[in-house]
Amino acid sequence: MIAAYRLGVASVILFIIFKLKGHSLKEVPKKDLLFSLVGGLFLAFHFIAWITSLKYTSVASSVVLVTTNPIFVGLFSYFLFKEKQEIELVIGIVLCLLGSIMIVSGDSGIHELTLYNKKVMAGDVLALIGAIMASGYLIVGSKVREKLDILPYVTVVFTSSAIFLLVISVVMKIPFTGYRSTSYLYMVLLALIPQLIGHTSINWALKNLKTSLIAISILGEPVGATILAYIFFKESVGPLQFIGMSLIFAAIITASRKGKKLKIPA
Repeated sequence: MIAAYRLGVASVILFIIFKLKGHSLKEVPKKDLLFSLVGGLFLAFHFIAWITSLKYTSVASSVVLVTTNPIFVGLFSYFLFKEKQEIELVIGIVLCLLGSIMIVSGDSGIHELTLYNKKVMAGDVLALIGAIMASGYLIVGSKVREKLDILPYVTVVFTSSAIFLLVISVVMKIPFTGYRSTSYLYMVLLALIPQLIGHTSINWALKNLKTSLIAISILGEPVGATILAYIFFKESVGPLQFIGMSLIFAAIITASRKGKKLKIPA
């Protein structure tokens, strides 16, 4: 429901701007429209997995794990599109794997192969699934933004994602009302700031900058989120979590050093 409100509010605002500027969906080539719809589906499942993970694991672990998407982008481009990968990416994948294992172990309290907190581990896994979905979202964006302008693209992607989320909410019989007034305020703020400003900026950058540079900029998210979670929620970072986060930061920076803008065959 959080994701549905976030994308729903953002898509309504974008669609109004889109129409006021005299645009029409007929202007969007069918191929780009199809890819954008797929991007919206990836975005919907990214938010479902990631936002759900925040219920079970710490903000720090969730945000660090969900920003491992540059590693998955590299893996997908190798296995799906046979793109040759630099040694830096291979090293990054290994570091990312080790870091993820350490975060999950630190969160879940694994000792002598015994799992003491299954819910936290489930939250970490959901965050990783969110990273995989975000990777698909970025790959699609990298392809479509080569030809399609930013306003038509984000309008189609955000709107289609909102529709997917609304349908899923109805099917799962999740109530749209009955929440605290502050909850609605926070969901609107999510739509206005992280979605309209944050995600639109990322999608704009996909055409103008290398994906590797975008990945490095995303590193500010887990750092800032960890600090804010400590201030507002008194969440601390344990030794294993800290080491795991450090390894993932090193992984993303290492893998991004020679990253090239992803090119998908037509």
